[in-house]
Amino acid sequence: MPELPEVESLAVFLRERAVGRAFVRADITAISALKTYDPPVSALVGLLIDDVQRHGKFLDFSAQGVHLVIHLARAGWLRWRDEQSTALIRPGKGPIALRTAFDDGSGFDLTEAGTQKKLAVYVVRDPAEVPGIARLGPEPFSLSIEEFGAILKKAGRVQLKGVLRNQSVIAGIGNAYSDEILHVAKMSPFKPASNLTDDELQTLYDAMRETLQDAVNRSAGLAVQDLKSEKKSGLRVHGRTGQKCPVCGDVVREVSFADSSLQYCATCQTGGKPLADRRLSKLLK
Repeated sequence: MPELPEVESLAVFLRERAVGRAFVRADITAISALKTYDPPVSALVGLLIDDVQRHGKFLDFSAQGVHLVIHLARAGWLRWRDEQSTALIRPGKGPIALRTAFDDGSGFDLTEAGTQKKLAVYVVRDPAEVPGIARLGPEPFSLSIEEFGAILKKAGRVQLKGVLRNQSVIAGIGNAYSDEILHVAKMSPFKPASNLTDDELQTLYDAMRETLQDAVNRSAGLAVQDLKSEKKSGLRVHGRTGQKCPVCGDVVREVSFADSSLQYCATCQTGGKPLADRRLSKLLK
């Protein structure tokens, strides 16, 4: 799933290319992706794009008082074309959920792979009308260490992994970067959020900011089609089960859940003790 660094890079890329352009086409081809009906998607046609912003993991095209808001979810992506196809797309056929074109001939397609269709498109007059945006917590880079500490204290016994990726608590961090942040901080993903010493709080705060900023810096200036591979190449533990930890050389381990998993290094993060894999434990009973 694209997270803060990738969505930020998409926003910068699109801001440079789309601002000042007018929509000449906005075709929804996956009806399930469209979450609003007023204004209709057709209301975008003819409007000039004023800005492209990021809210957490949401992309927001602002066009003369109307907003096209996109959430790419787990398997969605944006494919930019300097010369957009003029071909008609049959609804429900293929991976394309939305096709747009601008007055200079460029445009983008929103695509979604797999069978779990969770990509979401909203056309609204105010981004706050999108429930996911209305629920967003503060941005990581806007938080002072005192505010971050208050968030963790309020979370109580909730595990650090869950706090970091909860969009209502902190916006923009997902499964991948929460793994990366905790690895940099050398903390267990299962550590209760309120159990941090002052030194641990500083360590986690610095790890969050540095990990995200490094990912943003690495993604800066890249073409859209290169963002996924850049993210993958920069990850230290997430998605690297069975490989060597780049810090200590121990094997990267995994804990699986119903619809996701986390990766960590036992030597770096849990004092050498492997975490219980609840799914595997159930299978062995």
